[in-house]
Amino acid sequence: MARRKKKKEIKIARYMHKKLIAVFGVIFLLLAVLVVQLIRIQQDRGEKYSKIVLNQQGYDSTTIPFRRGDILDTKGTVLATSVDVYNVILDCKLILEKEEYAEPTIQALITCFPDVTAEEVRTLLTERPKSQYCILRRRLPYESIQEFQELQKEVFEEGKNKGKKKNPNVVGVWFEKEYMRNYPYDSLACKVLGFTTSGNEGIGGLEDYYNDTLNGINGRTYGYMNSDSDVERTIKEAVHGNTLVTTIDYQIQQVVEEKIAAFNEAHRNGFQTGPGSINTAVLVMDPGSGAIYAMADSAGYSLNDPWNDEILYNYCMDYKGYTSPQEVEALDEDGKLALLNALWQNFCITYTYEPGSTVKPLTVAAGLDTGVIVNEDSFLCDGGEMIPGYPKPIHCVNNEGHGMETLEQTLMNSCNDALMQIGQKMGIDDFVRYQNIFNIGLRTNIDLPGEGRTDSLIYTAERMSKDATALPTNSFGQNFNVTMIQVASAISSVINGGYYYQPHLVRKIVDENGNTVQSMEPTVLKQTVSGKTSDLVRGYLVSTVKAGTGKSAKVPGYSMGGKTGTAEKQPRGQKKYLVSFIGFAPAEDPQVLVYVVINEPNVENQAQSSLATGLTKEIMTEILPYLNIFPDEEPDQEPEAVEGQTQSNPAEEDHQGDIFE
Repeated sequence: MARRKKKKEIKIARYMHKKLIAVFGVIFLLLAVLVVQLIRIQQDRGEKYSKIVLNQQGYDSTTIPFRRGDILDTKGTVLATSVDVYNVILDCKLILEKEEYAEPTIQALITCFPDVTAEEVRTLLTERPKSQYCILRRRLPYESIQEFQELQKEVFEEGKNKGKKKNPNVVGVWFEKEYMRNYPYDSLACKVLGFTTSGNEGIGGLEDYYNDTLNGINGRTYGYMNSDSDVERTIKEAVHGNTLVTTIDYQIQQVVEEKIAAFNEAHRNGFQTGPGSINTAVLVMDPGSGAIYAMADSAGYSLNDPWNDEILYNYCMDYKGYTSPQEVEALDEDGKLALLNALWQNFCITYTYEPGSTVKPLTVAAGLDTGVIVNEDSFLCDGGEMIPGYPKPIHCVNNEGHGMETLEQTLMNSCNDALMQIGQKMGIDDFVRYQNIFNIGLRTNIDLPGEGRTDSLIYTAERMSKDATALPTNSFGQNFNVTMIQVASAISSVINGGYYYQPHLVRKIVDENGNTVQSMEPTVLKQTVSGKTSDLVRGYLVSTVKAGTGKSAKVPGYSMGGKTGTAEKQPRGQKKYLVSFIGFAPAEDPQVLVYVVINEPNVENQAQSSLATGLTKEIMTEILPYLNIFPDEEPDQEPEAVEGQTQSNPAEEDHQGDIFE
C-alpha cells in the first residue's frame, strides 16, 4: 500500500515538475516578447515617449534659454551679440509659508534693489499668494543681482558641512537667466544688421534674413519627486545659435558713416532749411567677388533702442516734412509704424531711382559685345538728336555739342548724343536683352530682406516700341529705375572681366565653438560681357577719371576709374536731381568699388556730380591704404589730355537736366 502511494506521489511530482516547466517557459517567452517589444518601442518611438514623459513632469519645470549667435565683421569684430541678463523671480507661496519669512525677504529686496519698494513686494504677495513664479524685475545685468546672491549664499568650511545660512529667513527669491541682444557700436551698420524683438525675432537686415541660423533651441529642466520624496532633475540642454562672419569691415563701415554725416552736416540748412540731402547713400564692395564691405545711408537709428521717439521725431522733421514732435505723437500706431519702417529701410537695396549716366558704361559694353560698335568708331555730337516720332530734339549734356568723339570720349564727356546713336545701332531687342543680362530691374538676391525689384519700371521690348523716346533716353540712364545694388553689381561685372557675382554679406557661418558650419564662396551667376569688352570699357572709365567728368574723384597717387551721374527727377522741369558717382581702384585690377548716391542735395544748383565725386574721393582716400592697396602713380601726376577730346572746364558737370527742352 505504501509502495503504491509512493509511486503515485512520484507520478504527481513529475507531472507538477512538467507543469511548472511549462508555466515558467510560457512566462519566459512572454518576458522575452515584452523585452523585444520594449526595445522596438525604444528604437522607433523612444524620443516621442520621452517627450511625453518630460511634458508630464510638471514639478519645478524651468526653461533654459538658448543664446542667439553673434554677428561679426570680416575680421572678427563683434557687431551684434547676446549678453547675460537676469529676471528676479518671487516664489510668493514659499515666502508666505511662515510668518517669519516675509519681512526679512522684503527688507533684503529693497536693500539690494534700490528701485524696488516694500509696498510693491507686499502688493504682489497679497495679489498672488499661491504663485511660485512672479516676475519682480526683468533683464538686470549680473552686477545688479550680485549683492543679493551674496546675501543668499551658505557659508561652508572646505570639506565640512558646518555652515548655516547668513539670512535663514530670506527665502523665495531666485534668478532666471536670459539673453538680451546688444549692439556694441549702437547705430553702426544699422541698415545691414537690423535688430531683434524681445522674443528673438529679427526685424530687418541680417538679423531678419538669417533669423533661423542665429536662433537656437531652448533647453529645459524638469524637477519631480522620487520615491524618497527628494527632487530629481532631468536636464535637456539648450542648443545655442550659430554665428555669422560677415563681409562687412568695421573700419570701412565707420569711415563711410562718418563721411556721410560730415557731408550732411556741411550742407545742412544750405539752400533751404533741412538736412544735407533727402538721402545720401554709399555702397562699398569687392567687384571681384560680390562681397559688401560697407553699406549705409544718412537716416540712421539706434540698434539698442530702435523705437526711440527722439530719433523718430528728428527723422520725421528732417525727411518727412513734419514741423514738430507733437504732429508725430498725434499719429495712431499704424501711422507711427509706417514712419519707423521708412526709417529702418535700407536705401541701398530698397529705394528705386533713375540712375543717369552711371549706367552709360552698360550701354557701351552692350554695343561692343553685340558688335554694332567697335573701339575705332567715332561719333558726331551736335548737341542733341531728333528722334522720329518725337517733335523736339533730345539734348546732350552740352547743348552746343562735343563735336567728333571717339568711343572712349563719349564716356569721358558723358555724351548723351553719342549714347543715343549707340542705342539706335543696337536696336530695341538687343538693348532690352542686355538690360536683362546685366540684371537691371531684377533682384540680385543679396542676403538681405526687402530688396527692391524694378521690373515694372523697366521697358519691355513691346512697350519700348510704342514710345519713341524710350530707347534713346534709356541708353543714357533716364526713364527707367534701378536700385544701388543692381547698378553696383552690373558695373562690377563690366570692370572685372565680365563676371556677374551675386552680392553677399555673409562670408561663413560658425557654431558656438568657432567650428565652420558653412562657407559662402563667391558665386558667379553668369558672364555678362567678354573679357575683351570688359578691358576696353574699364580703360574708358579710367580715362574718365584721369581727364573726363570724373576728375574730381581722383585720389593722388592711385590709378582709378569711374563714371559720374546726374539724373533729373520726375516730374521734369522742377530742377530736382539725384547725383552719383561709381568709382573703382586700382585701374588694372579693381579691388574695391565705391558707389555714392546723393538724392536732392541741399544746394541751389543740385545738378553737380562733383558733390558725389568729392564724397567718393574722401572715402577712397581713407580706405585704399587700409585695404593695403598701394599707390601706383606719381602723386603729382597731372591729368592726361586725350588727343581729340573736346576740352572743357575741369568743373564741367555731367548734367542730364533739360534733356527734352
